[in-house]
Amino acid sequence: MTHSVVPTEERHFESLYQALDTVAREKKYLAQIQAPPWEKSLAFYRNVLAEGFPHVVAVDAGDRVVGWCDVSPVFGHSRAHIGILGIALLPEARGRGLGTQLLQAAIDRSWARGLTRIELSMRADNLNAKALYERLGFEHEGLARRASLIDGIYHDAFRMALLR
Repeated sequence: MTHSVVPTEERHFESLYQALDTVAREKKYLAQIQAPPWEKSLAFYRNVLAEGFPHVVAVDAGDRVVGWCDVSPVFGHSRAHIGILGIALLPEARGRGLGTQLLQAAIDRSWARGLTRIELSMRADNLNAKALYERLGFEHEGLARRASLIDGIYHDAFRMALLR
């Protein structure tokens, strides 16, 4: 199946929300275990577009979102050069190179926006993501022990960053 990586538009919001909920319910890749309420997510997506934040989606031939990558700027004068990266793909879209395409598109948009540092936090047991981030130049900056607690089990997280 053919996929495209495109800037997020309002027409993507509904399937983006569905993708978010699907990945969150896997309880492996995101901080949340289900999507926030629709109204809260819709307000977030609209703000992303209004502010021009780096946010791209991977869509299938039917324009259904199968993955996304965003870089949310950090607020505060001394940290305004930093963005926080988030990325996820639906299970059926993994292992096809879409993660690389999404990341590169979001990174390019972040640099164009003037950011000079992109940070991320990822579960330490997500070895595929770790390899992808390293391949694109992200470097380890530390380990956060017991960074998340899901279903009574603690998970460590790697902190990584990419500098321009």
